[in-house]
Amino acid sequence: MSEIAVDSPDVWPLHRAVNSRADSVTFKMRTSPLWVSLFAPLLLTVLIGWLDNITSFEVSWFVFYALPIILAVWWAGVRGGMSVAIVSAVVWWVANRYSSPYQTVMGYAWAMLNRQFYFFVLVFAVNAVRNKQDADAAHIRMLEERQQLELDIIRVSEHEQQRIGQDLHDGLCQQLAAIGCAVQALAEDLQSQRLPAAQDAALVVESVSQAVVDARGLARGIFPVHVDDSGFSVALKELAGNTSRLTGASIVIHERGEIQVGKPKVAMHLYRIVQEAVANAVRHGKAGEIVISLIQHGETMEMKVEDNGSGMNADKAALATGMGLRTMRYRSEIVGADFKITPRNGGGTCVWCRLRAGDSVS
Repeated sequence: MSEIAVDSPDVWPLHRAVNSRADSVTFKMRTSPLWVSLFAPLLLTVLIGWLDNITSFEVSWFVFYALPIILAVWWAGVRGGMSVAIVSAVVWWVANRYSSPYQTVMGYAWAMLNRQFYFFVLVFAVNAVRNKQDADAAHIRMLEERQQLELDIIRVSEHEQQRIGQDLHDGLCQQLAAIGCAVQALAEDLQSQRLPAAQDAALVVESVSQAVVDARGLARGIFPVHVDDSGFSVALKELAGNTSRLTGASIVIHERGEIQVGKPKVAMHLYRIVQEAVANAVRHGKAGEIVISLIQHGETMEMKVEDNGSGMNADKAALATGMGLRTMRYRSEIVGADFKITPRNGGGTCVWCRLRAGDSVS
């Protein structure tokens, strides 16, 4: 018969099913009336006492009385555990009264008090374990809720960015384009009449055309429609071009290997990380040059955003808690990527991210 390793994936579903079943039973017992929670421990105590009675004193069942006490504490708390502990001591007294080697009642009573003391110690020990587990479970639930909240915030932010970008592209950009066509017609009409205002109209046409280009660039930056398996590099090039035109910073993209991102949502998160890194470099670091590097090593993609700005030291980089930096870290966690921010050799900052194809999630 073949053996299954403990850490085999085939075993974990069984573990999860058993744990889920145990948690369900515990929840039902803790929310039931006290007598319901104590019925099974008390019944088990009587059963152990019966077995203790039909065997000789040399075959001790003392250690097994701990089982109903543990169950009582786990399901009903200290009060239930103390009740079962007292009942266990009484049952032990009755079960071994005539088979014990003690010569006097005082000696036998002292033995029972010793066992009662150990039962009480067991109650408080199990209760401490229960409280620790409950505290850990509450902490885990809090972390899960916090992670879900952060994920919801990211999703809402992404949705709003897409909505604003779509509105810019379909609304403002189209209106500006229409105004540009109208002004172009007016300029041509003025020019045909050889009026002095024709030159001013031509300048207005040029300004409106530039406004259309800038608005489309903003819309594309907010809602990069081409961020998918085949368009990730294209979206980054558009981001670099739009940012360079609007800020004057020199942004260069270096690619090595065939860059592939398997899932559109992963590509979107990586795009947002680069977008935030570039914005921070220009806005806070006052960088004049930014280099975006994309390196594909088999199924692993490495991404770096380096700038020559004012930068930050190693301690500040490790402790950085700004909203943008936290968002970048959280996005990297969502897609299962390694992420860090370090000072760049020669000045500036380096934002580094490495994604393994098998770790990416949608």
